[in-house]
Amino acid sequence: MRAAPDWDRAQLSRFARRLGYSIVWPDEHSVLPVAVQARNAGADVVVLPAPDHLDPLELNRVMDVADVETVLPRLSFARWSMAGTGR
Repeated sequence: MRAAPDWDRAQLSRFARRLGYSIVWPDEHSVLPVAVQARNAGADVVVLPAPDHLDPLELNRVMDVADVETVLPRLSFARWSMAGTGR
């Protein structure tokens, strides 16, 4: 029986390849939030196995720096627009 993290990693790899993304895998032992890791990596997109992989607050923080794509269900979340936010 295959472990869920291995299955997720394989699904993410296939999905990213199909969409033309190159993958930068985060450090598995990092204590940094995903949003900080995405910003540090200069990521344009964060690919997740499912939307519930991140809690709503962290998903919101990620969307400040990158688009989010999920494998199952297939969803896309565009990063928050900077227009008119005064940031």
